[in-house]
Amino acid sequence: MPETARFLPGAPVAEAVLSDTARRVAALRERGVTPSLATILVGDDDASAGYIRIKQRQAAELGFDSPHRHLPADATHADLLDMIAGFNLDQDVHGVLIQYPIPDHLDYDAALQTLDPDKDVDGMHPLNMGRLALGLPGPLPCTPAGIEALLDHHGIPVAGREVVILGRGATIGRPLAILLAQKRPTANAAVTVVHTGVADWPRYTRRADILVAAAGVPGIIQPEHVRPGAVVIGAGVRYAGRRLLPDVDEACAEVASAITPRVGGVGPTTVAMLFRNAVAAAERATA
Repeated sequence: MPETARFLPGAPVAEAVLSDTARRVAALRERGVTPSLATILVGDDDASAGYIRIKQRQAAELGFDSPHRHLPADATHADLLDMIAGFNLDQDVHGVLIQYPIPDHLDYDAALQTLDPDKDVDGMHPLNMGRLALGLPGPLPCTPAGIEALLDHHGIPVAGREVVILGRGATIGRPLAILLAQKRPTANAAVTVVHTGVADWPRYTRRADILVAAAGVPGIIQPEHVRPGAVVIGAGVRYAGRRLLPDVDEACAEVASAITPRVGGVGPTTVAMLFRNAVAAAERATA
């Protein structure tokens, strides 16, 4: 059993993806095309507003236009749909991000379904999830794509190995299972999805070569849930105020061979994949 795990930071992965994205943005601008990523914020949640500011700064650094619209917390569902429809029709806008969460009286899933799927930079539109399931080209869900890239960047072999994902959510667990099971050099794994509704879920996690925690339950993965020498990816988090509470207890580093750090693991790769999807949308729209 290793004395301490090798850390798998997300920053070098994100830097590589964003460097490639910047190159592609420059090529578009040489053709007279300025890629545009629009953002929509509903309400006054401080964390969400902060995320939008981070994405706008990154967009500016990469050479994107980044039009932003802010709806008040008491906006109606019709207000949100009208805003999405406007961006759908705007040919100068190539990608659209609806910042989640939105106020409880609005229906995020219903709003997402009205978005042009080719402008869906989150990769979560039902049509794009269908493309993923069928192995067709299209924007990939950002966190799953980031996890695949992170494993590849750090030289973690996936093909033929057993991957166990704790968590079946539509954002991470389900699409990641599809992605890592596909026949590609960076995937091609035997994937098991288990969840907290399974009484003996640790029986599955303890056999994993690669364990991905995506349950959104702070500290759910303890050292006794990890096979000695396994690779552990912490993808699920919750927040208590501004404090990030990950699914994976830090003591798991004493059992695993490699593990994502508490901060700066999967997160940076998720943001990078958002911009990769955005530049690809601009390339498709202007081909």
